[in-house]
Amino acid sequence: MSILIKNGRIVTAVDDYFADVLIEGEKVTQIGVNLKATADTVIDATGKLVIPGGIDPHTHMDMPFGGTTSADDFESGTLAAAFGGTTTIVDFAIQTKGRSTLEGLDIWHEKARDKASIDYAFHMIVTDMPKERLPEMETLARAGVTSYKLFMAYPGVLYVDDGVLYRTFRQAGLNGTRINMHAENGIVIDEIIKEAIEDGKVEPRWHALTRPTRMEAEGVHRAIAIAEVANVPLYIVHLSSHDALEQVKIGRSRGVDVQAETCPQYLFLDQSIYDRPDFEGAKWVMTPALREKWNQNSLWQGLKFGDLSAIATDHCPFCFGGQKEMGRESFTKIPNGAPGVENRMSLMYDGGVVKGRISLNRFVELTSTSAAKTFGLFPKKGTVAVGSDADIVVFDPEKKQTISIHNPETHHMKVDYSAYEGHEIQGWSETVISRGKVVVHKGVASATGKGQFVARARVGELLR
Repeated sequence: MSILIKNGRIVTAVDDYFADVLIEGEKVTQIGVNLKATADTVIDATGKLVIPGGIDPHTHMDMPFGGTTSADDFESGTLAAAFGGTTTIVDFAIQTKGRSTLEGLDIWHEKARDKASIDYAFHMIVTDMPKERLPEMETLARAGVTSYKLFMAYPGVLYVDDGVLYRTFRQAGLNGTRINMHAENGIVIDEIIKEAIEDGKVEPRWHALTRPTRMEAEGVHRAIAIAEVANVPLYIVHLSSHDALEQVKIGRSRGVDVQAETCPQYLFLDQSIYDRPDFEGAKWVMTPALREKWNQNSLWQGLKFGDLSAIATDHCPFCFGGQKEMGRESFTKIPNGAPGVENRMSLMYDGGVVKGRISLNRFVELTSTSAAKTFGLFPKKGTVAVGSDADIVVFDPEKKQTISIHNPETHHMKVDYSAYEGHEIQGWSETVISRGKVVVHKGVASATGKGQFVARARVGELLR
C-alpha cells in the first residue's frame, strides 16, 4: 500500500515548509514539492499541517489499582489515542512485589497483543529490586524496555525506600537506561492523610489538601540527588507544581541529567474542581493532585523555556459510576486517575499555539519528538523524514469544537465522563496514519488492532 499526502505544511520540531509526502509500506520514502509519484491513496492536505504522530510516554491501560482496573484496555485506549492524533504510547508494565520483572513484562505483552491500534512500548514499574535480581534489568534492556519507574508514593503498595532507589538507579545507569520517578514524599503524606481522616475530613477535596506541593518538591529534590550520585539519567513524571519545577531547574543548572514531563490536567484544570457538589470532584482524583491555579503559569513557562520537556497524559481512567464511587465514604478509597489520552494533542495546540504560549515547532517537540528522543524511539518515531516510520497526522489547525462525552469526535475512551467536559478547543487530528496504515480519517476508524510492540533503544542510541 502507498499513500501520497499532497499540498501540506510539514512541521517537525525543527522544520516548517510546504511539500508532499510519499509513504510506501510502513515508511516515508519521498518528501518533495509537487511529487509526481502515483499512490493507492491520495490525501489532499491543503490548508492542513502534516506533523509527526503524537507520542504519549505515560499511559496506564488495563492497570489494576485500588481493587479495580482502569477502564481502558489496550483495545479501547489505543483507538481513543489514535482518534486524538497519538500514534505511539509508552505504557507501564508492573512487577508484582517479590516476583520477577520479566514475569511482569510477559503479563503486559499478553494484555496488549493483537489489541492495539497503534504502536506501543513499555516502561517497567519496579516494586522491589534485591541485589540478586539486578541482572534482570539488563535482560529487560535487551528486550527493548529501557526505562524503569519507581515510586516514592503509595507506601505498602508501590513505594520503595531510598536504598532500593539507589540500587536500581545505579544499575540503570550502568546499563545505559533511564529512570522515571514518581516523586512525592509518600511517608509524610500518609501521616497527613491519617490526621485528616481522624478529623473527619473525607471529601474528595482532601485528596489535594493532604498532598502539599512541598512534598512533591521534596521528592523531586531527593530523586535528583540520588540520580546525581548514581550517575543515571532521570525523568520526573507528571510534574504538577511550581515548587517541584523549581527543583528541576536547580538540578539542571547544576548539570544533572534530569528531564520532566507535565500533563494537560495540570495546565488546564485546578484544585477548585474538587469542590463540586454530589461527590463529582472524585472524577479528578489523581496523583499528584490538581493544584492551585497560579501554578499553571509556571508550568507553561517551563514548557516554553525547556525545563519541562514533554507532555504526557498519565491516562488512567476509572468510571465515575461503580469505580470512583468506591470512595464515597473516604477520598482514600477513590481510585486515582483520570482520562485524557484522546484530548492531549488538541488541548496542547489550542492552549499552546493558538493562545500564543508556545511555537508550532515546540508543540510538535512537546507532543512527539522529545519523548521519541528521551525514550529511544527516534528517528523511527517522532519526526517526518525519509526512512522514518510513516506515523503522520494531517492536522486541521482551524477546526473548532467542544470536548464532551456527548461529542463523538472528542470521546472514544471507555469511561463515563470527560475530564475536560465543555472545554472549547481549536485544532483537530483529521487523518491519523500509523506505520503507513490509515487508522482514523475524518472521525472514522479503520485498520484497528494493527499496532506493534516497539523495542526501544538505550539512552543516547538511535532506533532505526
